[in-house]
Amino acid sequence: MSSASNQMTSSRPYLVRAIYQWVVDNHHTPHMLVDASGEDVQVPVQFVQEGRIVLNIAPQAVQALNLGDEYISFSARFAGKSQEVFVPVQRVMAVYSRENGQGMMFGEDDTPPPPPSDGGDKPSEPKATGVGRPGLRVVK
Repeated sequence: MSSASNQMTSSRPYLVRAIYQWVVDNHHTPHMLVDASGEDVQVPVQFVQEGRIVLNIAPQAVQALNLGDEYISFSARFAGKSQEVFVPVQRVMAVYSRENGQGMMFGEDDTPPPPPSDGGDKPSEPKATGVGRPGLRVVK
């Protein structure tokens, strides 16, 4: 094992690939909502609305789809014209089925929070009292 940092990589690219595959496996049309406001995003600007764009990423709608760890790229036709699309994974806001809306929305930053310090609980957090907590018991 390497002695790399305990910091985990982003789960977003893995979740994007998983939701995409799940939608395709269920014979639905995968769509991706993208924050298109950054200069690092290459999408057809005429289809961007309020800084966002919805992209159909179904296998029959795109060519050379690459759902990578750092970026998503593919070629697709927009208004009859072929265009290259390049989206950093962190700009993906959601992946879902067009037919029923099922999928996943992503927050601003999906990196895990740092582990709690040894200083104990924060004063603003209530202490667990055991009241109202779910539990298991043996029933004979």
